Amino acid sequence: MATAERIRQRVSAMRHGSPVRMLLAVAAGWFLVLGMRFVVPAVLPTIREEFVISNTQAGLAVTVLWLTYAAVQFPAGVLIDRIGERTLLVAAALLSGVGLLGYFFAPVFSLFLIATGAFGLGTGLYGPTRGTALSRTFDAREGTAFGVVMAAGSLGAAALPAVAAFVTTRYGWRLALASAAPLFMLVAGALWLSVSDRPTVESERSLRRDLRTVLVGFRNRRLVLSVSGKTLMLFAFQAVTAFLTTYLVTVRDLSQGTAGALLSVLFVGGALSQTVTGRLADRYGTPSVLTGVALVSTVPLVLIPSVHGVVPLAIVSGVIGVRMSVGPLANAYIVDTLPDAAEGTGWGLLRTGFFGISSLGSTAVGLLADQNLFSVAFYGLAGLTLLAAATFVVLPRRDRL
Repeated sequence: MATAERIRQRVSAMRHGSPVRMLLAVAAGWFLVLGMRFVVPAVLPTIREEFVISNTQAGLAVTVLWLTYAAVQFPAGVLIDRIGERTLLVAAALLSGVGLLGYFFAPVFSLFLIATGAFGLGTGLYGPTRGTALSRTFDAREGTAFGVVMAAGSLGAAALPAVAAFVTTRYGWRLALASAAPLFMLVAGALWLSVSDRPTVESERSLRRDLRTVLVGFRNRRLVLSVSGKTLMLFAFQAVTAFLTTYLVTVRDLSQGTAGALLSVLFVGGALSQTVTGRLADRYGTPSVLTGVALVSTVPLVLIPSVHGVVPLAIVSGVIGVRMSVGPLANAYIVDTLPDAAEGTGWGLLRTGFFGISSLGSTAVGLLADQNLFSVAFYGLAGLTLLAAATFVVLPRRDRL
């Protein structure tokens, strides 16, 4: 008993003794979560060939990934206050690892979809819980902590699809996906040892009352416009990232490795643009920058069907990534606009909504691709991006809310 008590005290001291250790664990988890979420689209051409499925079915697989991710955004926000971040983060890492391991043992497409759903649920739990854990732990240094974690995620999104495409060409897609499962298990252990316990209380607040407050807030014109614009941008982003590698392999006759590398270039472009757009938004206002990003993002979608050569395609891929700048800018604007009395509930509900709607983008492109209308799909996504620009251009500045 004395030994067990000493171990318990030592583990407790580890959880409270090193915020840096906790930050590294959370960042490592986000590196894997965000990076592996785009590995499935990166190796989709090989998966499609093995299972002998249509583009529509392949698009459905990506929809399942994002729909399950979306489904747990709102419940995760509610659960944080009831069971704490440590339990949820560990559960998210473990479930994500189990989903990836499931790919290795999925002989048919239906089991592949189940594994995809498990992975989507795990990554969905991680997103909102990561944010509250960082806010609670770092407080005054919150911006720095979020910057480290977001940078880790961008690095994962840029590196892991290319690595997975390389592994796929030599050892197959199953190993490319399942090999990350042990890393998730290690991260789960690191999170358990480094994230401190959160004091949880039985909430006396009525969820129904919070939802009523949120629904009243949803009538705000600024909120409707900003959420609509973000949803349109995210819909096009999910769609193009889901099928860019498939298009490059099946239509442009590029190798799986080259196509995966070009997808990674997209995320490099996104990471670089995010370092600039935040400062521009502080100077010129969020709506102006959102509008500019949306307009710029229209161009590469129009050019994809007509650009040839690996270098020009790499440039186009990098510019596509610029649209990733919309995420942090629109998120900050939306959260500022939500009613303070139910901000967490509203944000979780909105995340479920716009991720759920945008998850349908890959299936829509898959349907068009099966009709040999890949070009029409890209032009359609460009049109939706222009529509997003039209919603952003009428937004008021945040300092005039």
